[in-house]
Amino acid sequence: MTPYRPHDPFDIEALARSLQGLDLRRDAAERARAGSDYHWYSPVLAGALRGREPHLVVRPRSVAEVERVAAACARHRVPLTVRGGGTGNYGQCVPLYGGVSLDITGLDAVLALEPGRARVQAGILIHTLNQAAAATGQQLAMWPSTERIATLGGFIAGGHSGIGSLRHGILADAGNVTRLVVVTLEDPPRRVVLEGADIQRAHHAYGSNGILVEVEVALVPRVEWRHSIALFPRYDTLLQFGLAAGAASVRGELDLFQMSAVERRITPYYAGLRGRLEDEDAMFAQVHPASLAAYEALVRAHGGRAVVAGTEAELLAQGLPSCTECAYNHTTLEALKSDRGVTYLQVAYPAPFSPELVAAQMARFGDEVFMHHEFSRVHADSGGELVAFALPLVQYFDEPQLRALIASFEADGCAIYDPHTWVLEDGGMKQVDEAQLAFKRQADPLGLMNPGKLRAWDERVLGIPGGGL
Repeated sequence: MTPYRPHDPFDIEALARSLQGLDLRRDAAERARAGSDYHWYSPVLAGALRGREPHLVVRPRSVAEVERVAAACARHRVPLTVRGGGTGNYGQCVPLYGGVSLDITGLDAVLALEPGRARVQAGILIHTLNQAAAATGQQLAMWPSTERIATLGGFIAGGHSGIGSLRHGILADAGNVTRLVVVTLEDPPRRVVLEGADIQRAHHAYGSNGILVEVEVALVPRVEWRHSIALFPRYDTLLQFGLAAGAASVRGELDLFQMSAVERRITPYYAGLRGRLEDEDAMFAQVHPASLAAYEALVRAHGGRAVVAGTEAELLAQGLPSCTECAYNHTTLEALKSDRGVTYLQVAYPAPFSPELVAAQMARFGDEVFMHHEFSRVHADSGGELVAFALPLVQYFDEPQLRALIASFEADGCAIYDPHTWVLEDGGMKQVDEAQLAFKRQADPLGLMNPGKLRAWDERVLGIPGGGL
């Protein structure tokens, strides 16, 4: 059979009849909810994806039900888009051409908790898994800032790094994700087990090449992290401190879980910090209790001062946000709660990272761009390398303005991971992932999964321009 092409007609009524007995939802509210995620962070995506929603929402309660839906979609040639917690920022779970939205949040069982690993169904909330792991004295190696509402499967399908990446690297580093089980979109479907390097065939693929139903991830001994807020008189000085502390972390001299640098024009956006942190730039960090004294001494040595240190519960009891809520794109969310005129970019800096370059950019952009940097580690499985990247807030005017800002960053040697596109390659890879494309040919031979999100499929298999609507 020839692959599905955008706008090919399909019989949703015949599909619904074949799925009788499952949890099917067709009311307007459910369809609208299933057609949304956090892509509204981008005014470009908010406009382009407005009104895109499924014809039918299916909520499976078992892997067998997932297989039944997969077989029916393949048989009736109906596109399918998988949905977890809906916290993605790029329209990953927005169905561009209707069809079925497969809500996997009912697949939330903990299948095994053992020393060093957890095996779970993909729809489990990350916070729920962390609580279960805590009962065994363990925790996840990393999680997104949306831990309380994001699913683990969604994090694997759309995520890159998060809270904990300063200590444990990015998701793609060996040992962080150890096993995936994927249901293919065929009639009949197959269950494919991916381990080792093969995990990358389905990781960060926007759910375009198989239905992720089971995940095995690393667990590490649980730590009651101390959430620290340190203030600095200058942002370049703050970044210099971040480089020093991060390097000490890589060398094993400090045990750090998170470091998020935020300039003073952003901190008033955080609930609980308005009016409490003024005219100074802030480093939000999670620090091992045994490293806290040395960490605060390093803060002082770089001209800063530690003003808050406590457990997450202690900060919340004081009306302060946890440092998790001041990191990654949670910062963008906090800004958007009170200022819908902002959006953001994602910027990777050339090595070695230069605080002086950031200072020059801040002078150039003025009040158009507010800086926010995350310190992370890559290749943690082989010792690790410290990296810093930015998620700056942008005072948005129009799309040409965004393109001009991107060009200005790129002229400085920075790479932009564009959060204003729904196409996988355009957003970050900038090139085809040949392993992912080859796996899609096997797991989704009809091209029914999340169509329109994978440029390589559109251009190489369908022979049409990728990324169009």
